[in-house]
Amino acid sequence: MQIAISIDDTDNLESRGTGALATLLAEAIEERSWGESRFITRHQLLVHPDIPYTSHNSAMCFTAEIAPEHLENIIAYASGFLARESASGSDPGLCVVPLERLELPAELVAFGLRAKEEVLSKEAAYDLAQRAGIHLSEHGGSGQGVIGALAGAGLRLSGNDGRLKGWLNIAAQNGRVSVAELQAHTDVDEVRCVDGRVVGVDELVRLGDKVKTVLLEGKAVLLIEPLEAEGVAWQTCSKQRLKCY
Repeated sequence: MQIAISIDDTDNLESRGTGALATLLAEAIEERSWGESRFITRHQLLVHPDIPYTSHNSAMCFTAEIAPEHLENIIAYASGFLARESASGSDPGLCVVPLERLELPAELVAFGLRAKEEVLSKEAAYDLAQRAGIHLSEHGGSGQGVIGALAGAGLRLSGNDGRLKGWLNIAAQNGRVSVAELQAHTDVDEVRCVDGRVVGVDELVRLGDKVKTVLLEGKAVLLIEPLEAEGVAWQTCSKQRLKCY
């Protein structure tokens, strides 16, 4: 069965970020032979004075393919892990969604989208989780992180929100690589132009300092944009350009 695990509000300004804890959780699932984890996505939520957050108010989510009998073990482990590893002063929340058993998927996605625009409540989060068959739990502080954790799962389920954690390591001669070579990268599902133009596989792309993929249509998509340079028609998008994802 496939599950989504989303966490939020686990850090403070001096600690490891929530993304680092998500990575450790994903690794723990594989180390214990509970399943196989997929990439981690970062989902930007509303920044508002009424919402406590460390720096950017973002949730982290990943999916995993597991044997159904390991679901409760994973929930128990993740709960203990967050209680143990979350930073002092944080308000960690955990969301585990059994995707094949999920009730009300549209409501979950809608909750995630609302969390990018509205101040939501713990009560609303717990109500939806109970009705949809989702595990939602708090593991320290005020527990406000359950709102972001549930929202992160909804945004991951939408398939069209978030940037993938980490930067791509791509070997290139003189900072240039073909579209075909980018598509062959193990962490890239598709190369796509931001304005929808069709990109030929033999065309060259200039790599920026840090190359990152985004989640579009459920895929890890490497976005490129036009570049007017001799022999090179495209360039990878900058971090600033990708902030809208």
